[in-house]
Amino acid sequence: MFEAGIATSRRSFLKVTALAGGGLTLAASFPMAARAVAGEAAATAELNAFVTINPDNTITIVGKNPEIGQGIKTMLPMLIAEELDADWDQVRIVQGDSNAAKYGPQLAGGSFATPMNWIPMRQTGAAARAMLLAAAAQRWGVPAGELSTEPSVVVHASSGRRATYGELASDAAHVAVPDPASIQLKDGADFRIIGRAIGGIDSPKIVRGEGIFGVDTQLPGMVYAAYERSRVFGARLVSADIEAAKAAPGVINAFTVEGNGNAAELVDGVAIIASNWWLANKARERLNPQWDTGEWAGHSSAKYDADARALMAAGQPQEEFASKGDVDAALASATQVIEGEYSYPFLAHVAMEPMNCTALMREDGVMEMWAPTQIPQGGQASVAAYLGVPQDKVLVHITRMGGGFGRRLNNDYMMQVAAIARRMPGTPVQLIWSREDDVRTDYYRPAGWHKLRAGLDADGKIIGIEDHFVTFDINGGAFNPAAMPADEFPARYVSNVRYAQTKMRTAVPMGALRAPTSNAVAFVFQSFLDEVAHASGRDLPTLLLDIVEGAEPEPSTMGFTGPSAGFDPRRLRAVTRKVMEMANWGQPVAEGRALGFGYYYSHQGYFAEVVEASLTDRNQVAVHNVWCAGDVGAHIINPHGAMNQVEGSIIDGIGQALQLAVEIEGGAAKQSNFNNYQLPRMPMTPVIHAEFVLSDNSPTGLGEPALPPVIPALTNALFALTGKRVRNLPIDTSLFT
Repeated sequence: MFEAGIATSRRSFLKVTALAGGGLTLAASFPMAARAVAGEAAATAELNAFVTINPDNTITIVGKNPEIGQGIKTMLPMLIAEELDADWDQVRIVQGDSNAAKYGPQLAGGSFATPMNWIPMRQTGAAARAMLLAAAAQRWGVPAGELSTEPSVVVHASSGRRATYGELASDAAHVAVPDPASIQLKDGADFRIIGRAIGGIDSPKIVRGEGIFGVDTQLPGMVYAAYERSRVFGARLVSADIEAAKAAPGVINAFTVEGNGNAAELVDGVAIIASNWWLANKARERLNPQWDTGEWAGHSSAKYDADARALMAAGQPQEEFASKGDVDAALASATQVIEGEYSYPFLAHVAMEPMNCTALMREDGVMEMWAPTQIPQGGQASVAAYLGVPQDKVLVHITRMGGGFGRRLNNDYMMQVAAIARRMPGTPVQLIWSREDDVRTDYYRPAGWHKLRAGLDADGKIIGIEDHFVTFDINGGAFNPAAMPADEFPARYVSNVRYAQTKMRTAVPMGALRAPTSNAVAFVFQSFLDEVAHASGRDLPTLLLDIVEGAEPEPSTMGFTGPSAGFDPRRLRAVTRKVMEMANWGQPVAEGRALGFGYYYSHQGYFAEVVEASLTDRNQVAVHNVWCAGDVGAHIINPHGAMNQVEGSIIDGIGQALQLAVEIEGGAAKQSNFNNYQLPRMPMTPVIHAEFVLSDNSPTGLGEPALPPVIPALTNALFALTGKRVRNLPIDTSLFT
């Protein structure tokens, strides 16, 4: 699903959504006909699904995608407002409900919002502006070509006539929606909203403590639910003391819920409903549930690690997923062969707002839901299938989320509350997970193990590279969060390549975490390439520049497709040189400190980063500065939000490198809360110096690509400082004693 969104051109994207919309003109841009309140000369007018203009000249724009803190609720309306030529101070933004027919795809994931919507949202605004111009031309009896706009005003310069959008809106609502192919979009030099640093539209409400998150949902007569499920992944419920739970103070009801056979949606559990959440959660202590854990209780991180290393030592991968040339011959003839084994752990998402959802089974058979979900249309489809009703019988209101990072791409909490609410028709039910539920019941970033070898010729050129990747077998679904790209850099630029893998069985649920795959593989390959550079007498940025010297953009090699198709080495060179300049790379640094470099191409963004690190008197890692250069295209739509994303990604990555890991013991997650899964705190946050390298490319997303390079940049800095290579995450500081 995600890869298709990237591979499709902007124009064909519109065509595809038109076909999928069943006759709608353009589902993504103009998904509904304009209309106005009949009989009112100056009424509120809805020009299309996204734009409503009021008589007082205020403009309401719908933010269609879920807001998880990435700023999309502000950024997408900025695109519309820019081409509408709106007065931003008069713009009001509302969150749209889940409605594919009306708004097109609605999701927060993969950093896809910008590339998927850059053209469609602008066309939406431009169409509304064209309709206003047409309305003014009809009113004044002049050619539309003689008219222009100023912020929220149509102007006829030769006669001096002016009319606000609010005055024209009702007339404009009766104008035919123009063909998007006929619309001339603004030149970038004329932008006055795109490129302007604008604070988050919800930020004042958050500062005031207003209830805008999913967990803040309040409905008349609402009750609260907790859901008990096995800590051992893959277990089935055998029995529970339901009556004991029902006898607890404040408990309204309790009952078992049978899973639907899809561990990514609904697993066996016990629902407890009470007058408030604390009482529901407390009553779980009385359940004494018995679980059939099968083989899974014998699984552990230690077992996975031992099994993975034995598999790598055996040297017999199950399958090759990328191969060209003759790697064995290349390595046999190499002047030097560099080897390294790397590993990384499971990681949890731990969004600040734990998983929650509110549902009401209405008398008309509609399941109405208030859901903090990153993929509402997916949740809507899953709930409808579970209930056995048409999808239009599930109404999903998208609420703001207190973080997501990929966790809310799984809608298991929506399924749980739907299963509960169907048993209590007419009563709104709010399901809330405890923090322990949230940490122990995640879709974790997969752990992984890599054994790499690279051969160098006498000139230090890489003539062969191989990787035996030990990962997990993840059943079901096209998206595999444990996968490694078949064209993982530097595969395109090495003559002999063999990437192979062996998969182990597990019941640990796994999913996408910010910069999925990239957040792990960047550490492995950029650290290993740093080893290669060191062995050849170079530094890593020089090695990377040498590898791609003279290379031009390539649409695909070795049959590779997907997000990496279209990789442009010129952009790698630009960000690498820029960050070297920013960090004074190659110049002396303060005593007791060292610099490390990392680069990565992730989610269509090119980022190079330099970390300055040291060790404290207590042998703890201190990160002082991070320099970051990124290329995400020709325009930074909202510099305020963009910088927030870059800085947040870097801090996330440092936390992952230094102290985050989920350990499996007895088939369950050992970690349970912030006391033993410690997120980055302010004292460990470095000074971050970030700059963007603008290139002649359409803008792409920023939620993820700045994260991957900081991890190897840090571990490479520690090697430069100590001579000790970090091969396993999180960093074990005993390595440096």
